[in-house]
Amino acid sequence: MDLILRSTRVVTPGGVRAARVAVTDGRIAAVLPYEDGTAAAVVEDLGDDVLLPGLVDTHVHVNDPGRTAWEGFPSATRAAAAGGVTTLLDMPLNSLPPTTTVANLRAKQAVARDRAHVDVGFWGGALPGNLADLRPLHEAGVFGFKAFLSPSGVEEFPHLGRADLEAVAGEIARLGGLLIVHAEDPGELAAAPQRGGARYADFLASRPRAAENEAVAALVDVVRRAGTRVHVLHLSSSGTLPLIAAARAGGLPVTGETCPHFLTLTAEDVPDGATEFKCCPPIREAADRDALWAALADGTVGCVVSDHSPCTTDLKVPDFATAWGGISSLQLGLPAVWTEARRRGHTLHDVARWMSAGPAALAGLSRKGAIAPGRDADFAVLAPDETFTVDPAALHHRNPVTAYAGRTLYGVVRSTWLRGRRIADHGTPLTEPTGRLLERA
Repeated sequence: MDLILRSTRVVTPGGVRAARVAVTDGRIAAVLPYEDGTAAAVVEDLGDDVLLPGLVDTHVHVNDPGRTAWEGFPSATRAAAAGGVTTLLDMPLNSLPPTTTVANLRAKQAVARDRAHVDVGFWGGALPGNLADLRPLHEAGVFGFKAFLSPSGVEEFPHLGRADLEAVAGEIARLGGLLIVHAEDPGELAAAPQRGGARYADFLASRPRAAENEAVAALVDVVRRAGTRVHVLHLSSSGTLPLIAAARAGGLPVTGETCPHFLTLTAEDVPDGATEFKCCPPIREAADRDALWAALADGTVGCVVSDHSPCTTDLKVPDFATAWGGISSLQLGLPAVWTEARRRGHTLHDVARWMSAGPAALAGLSRKGAIAPGRDADFAVLAPDETFTVDPAALHHRNPVTAYAGRTLYGVVRSTWLRGRRIADHGTPLTEPTGRLLERA
């Protein structure tokens, strides 16, 4: 064995137990009894710190190339490594060019290669007019296709109308692929009151629950007709959850995710003018937060991912109507979710299921997401009972803006390991990028 990591608390698919995890050639060779005498070149004794599978974050906007003042592969993946994330999938928009053709995918891969501290894969984009590009992108190894049902916020990534959505869904069904969707209905958004200014209540009214609810209902109808596998992104409205539950109960291939900010923050607590809290769909009331936790508990929602969508500080103006919408949280997702999960009686086994196993299964990353023989030796080592206060200047993403500034969180990431190699230690990423570029199996 090259390496053994020993802990009194190892989070395996079967539960949390004392164990020794043996690593050979970057893969998990065995999960052994805690007192097993198997020899290894290196033994790392973690004591009572928890050994988790490395997190898999399938919703990250790296913005590279093109908007690298906002973020880039070096900074984003350093933040990921510091936060226990060992695999991320990059969204197809906010970079220039967007990942909507094979040529654009190759350009993005060229920028990411040899600059990533964690493993990186790519989503393709589905736009009006690029139907013929979907098959080549699928064959080039993207993990699926993202579409918007309402304006995305960037001109180069327009949203799909109803006819385009039907055509895209049909083509992705023929490919056996995955369609992931930003689901807000443009008609409901247009009908909502649109008031500029610093009041969060006005912004919340401009993105009503009905916009999410109507869009998810329309998606379920599309799935019923086309049979396309559809994943609904960043759920915030409690009204979407019965729709997804009913679709799944009826055998339809519909899944959903939510994000740390929807599980830990509430509209009632957002100060006016604090546009670091702005995202779309928005952070809603405490009742929606409670419903999302219930949906995670009963399996209606299976993934918690960051939707890390950073920007430069100057774009977070105090007017909610004009500020860039996105929350920077890539490094903080694990402690943010764990802080609220432990308060609600959930376990780290639950957190690993939502933040590692679930996203890995969504993307078909069969070598990621669990501490089990044959998987990549990707780990996060967590001190779950220690706390820290978030200092934006100490985070590794490019711009020091985050909605978690000043919050005290449980869960200190001691170290992060990628294929049996330590890539971050006590919040400091090691200097050499060792991440690989991933393609759909």
